[in-house]
Amino acid sequence: MTSSALATLFPHEARTGDIVVRVAVSFLAEQSAPAAGRWFWSYHIRIENQGESSVQLLTRAWTITDGRGAVHEVRGEGVVGEMPLIAPGASYDYVSGCPLPTASGSMTGSYRMVGEDGREFDVAIPTFALVGPI
Repeated sequence: MTSSALATLFPHEARTGDIVVRVAVSFLAEQSAPAAGRWFWSYHIRIENQGESSVQLLTRAWTITDGRGAVHEVRGEGVVGEMPLIAPGASYDYVSGCPLPTASGSMTGSYRMVGEDGREFDVAIPTFALVGPI
């Protein structure tokens, strides 16, 4: 896939060394209930290992900010119940979701990874907006 095609599919991107994290986000009207103060988004993340050795994702740390400026921190092991090992030249994709009590907000964060040499390092997740219907 060309880089322009990737940028179209995944408009948000962050690079940390040889690891690229790409994000696409979608508002899910069918899972939202604005009259009840609930808006819901799904986000598709692709983690690409452009290096020459495998890396494993250990933990995630998210900072989620709603439209009123309230901040919620989410930390935990792995992603969607997995701690994927990503081979050189490979990628790992997953989809998750985020509810908010407001029609807009944002997410940003990082992954903690470990390389084949045992060295742990943080990988940036790009900041992306959560925007509901106008």
